[in-house]
Amino acid sequence: MFALSPIGHPSMMAKNVFVLGVTDQQREELGTVSDAEELKFHGLLDYHTLVDPDSYVFADLLDEARRQLDEFPGSVDAIIAHWDFPTSVLAPILAAERGLPAPSLRSVLECEHKAWSRLTQREVIPECVPAFSMFDPFDDNPLETLELDFPFWVKPVKSHSSQMGFEIRNAEQFEAALEEIRENIGLVGDAFDEVLAMVDLPDELGGSGGKSCLAEQIITGVQIAPEGTMFRGEYQIHGVFDMRKDAEGHSFDRLDYPGSSVPEAVQDRMIDLTERYLRHIGFDNGCFNSEFMWDEKTDTLSIIEVNTRISQSHSDLFIKVDGTSNHEVAIDIALGRKPRIVPRQGNYAVATQCHIGYYSDGIVRKIPGEDDIARLLERIPDTVVSLKVAPGDRLSELPNQDGYRTKLATLSIGAGSTDELAKFFELATELLPFDIEPVPE
Repeated sequence: MFALSPIGHPSMMAKNVFVLGVTDQQREELGTVSDAEELKFHGLLDYHTLVDPDSYVFADLLDEARRQLDEFPGSVDAIIAHWDFPTSVLAPILAAERGLPAPSLRSVLECEHKAWSRLTQREVIPECVPAFSMFDPFDDNPLETLELDFPFWVKPVKSHSSQMGFEIRNAEQFEAALEEIRENIGLVGDAFDEVLAMVDLPDELGGSGGKSCLAEQIITGVQIAPEGTMFRGEYQIHGVFDMRKDAEGHSFDRLDYPGSSVPEAVQDRMIDLTERYLRHIGFDNGCFNSEFMWDEKTDTLSIIEVNTRISQSHSDLFIKVDGTSNHEVAIDIALGRKPRIVPRQGNYAVATQCHIGYYSDGIVRKIPGEDDIARLLERIPDTVVSLKVAPGDRLSELPNQDGYRTKLATLSIGAGSTDELAKFFELATELLPFDIEPVPE
């Protein structure tokens, strides 16, 4: 399952690696890769511009990224990305312009466009594709065009961080979801249309652009995510994750590595299905992670999506378990060399990224202080704590939430067993006090 190769590459001149939207935490993670002393990491555009903007025009982002690369006095040896759109498509465009390894823009978009992806999946791996129906949210009565019965999910064909995804159980809920989608879909949809115009779209899409939507059958079960690479036609998996949902069933509260909640034979089926899909669309020289749902009662696998990048939320988990982050494989491919992670060289048997959430509106009055975090680290060493809110924040106004809860904090925890992870997560929620003033609905 893992790509094994000798540690280190032959001595070389320092290579300049550009990372779109790099954060301080990611810079620390980049320092764990085996050849860090032979690499120079540079930010390309910034986090706020790419991940947390009020609005943006894709052409402007592309022009600014080109300008920064053109003005760099040294060589541009690699370009990597691990954020969702627009970062995920900026990287292959910029890399292709400079002759650097990257997937084709078309293969990336065939994953990014949810409806296009579903149509292609239905061609090549129909046994795992949920029922779906495309629709235009601006039609007079789009509900009449759907070929699904309640309940179902609706979502834009392209969004950020699960925004504007709704579970729909009746016509009233559908109308309420439409109101929010119509108001906000253009933030990502307009920019996505700019990119879609760069490739020839299949006739089957029927003009389904960036401001169109998808309705999908609700699937249940255990959610699993393989992550891997395709390099010069060689397909490899370097990790499998358990994606554990909270009690509400809509949001994730834990992402465990390595995944152990489904049998190895089921994992192998997910890995095979992902490979068949990626080869069919011509995806090469890139990283990916796919998500599946397994229904144990029926032994049914359903594919959720395929993302054309490593997941930055996985990086510290790889460090804790394998001793190096998944930036290792992203950098290797971007530099044109065979990707490698040597497994199980870290300090922990298992690791998790978990979220402390709040499930209604409110105003933040107090967040954990340095003393609180210090006490947490005494009890659970090596935990990475990322606070997501600040005093005075109105939760309903914060960007990049999933619509069902607000993330107050994200933690990365290592442990000796999955049971110990669960105990540590529970302890962490007790040791990190938040004071939220409720706001009436």
